[in-house]
Amino acid sequence: MPGLWLEEFEEGQVFEHEWTRTVTEGDNMQFSLMTMNPQPLHIDRHAAARSEFGQPLVNSLFTLGLLVGMTVNDTTLNTTVANLGMDKVRFPAPLFQGDTVRARTTVLTVRPSKSRPGQGIVGFLHEMLNQDGVLVASCERAALMKGRPAAG
Repeated sequence: MPGLWLEEFEEGQVFEHEWTRTVTEGDNMQFSLMTMNPQPLHIDRHAAARSEFGQPLVNSLFTLGLLVGMTVNDTTLNTTVANLGMDKVRFPAPLFQGDTVRARTTVLTVRPSKSRPGQGIVGFLHEMLNQDGVLVASCERAALMKGRPAAG
């Protein structure tokens, strides 16, 4: 399903995104090293085993990127102009290598742009849940969206 036009969003609308994804050790290691994050909690299994978590934590920025990415197909694919920002980013429970995640999006706000005719701003709440239904990440995101093209 392609993304939706501005006029297709409604406040309170909920998307239970169909795709799921198992996070691997390779995902965590590659992302952490690619972004020059040497945190042992992410890249050193033995050091992480001595932490309160007992195992490596998935890098939070990978988690955030995966969360937003999992929502694109149903919401903003080919219909977004720009990502305007994220707020209230939270990681209320740990995400571990081997966890399988899914995403849910709630539309918080929809309004036409004051300065860009034919476009508008949609406020989203994105949430990531693990295989047990535990919330592991959330963020609010504002996206500048295209309005439906005029018939023509």
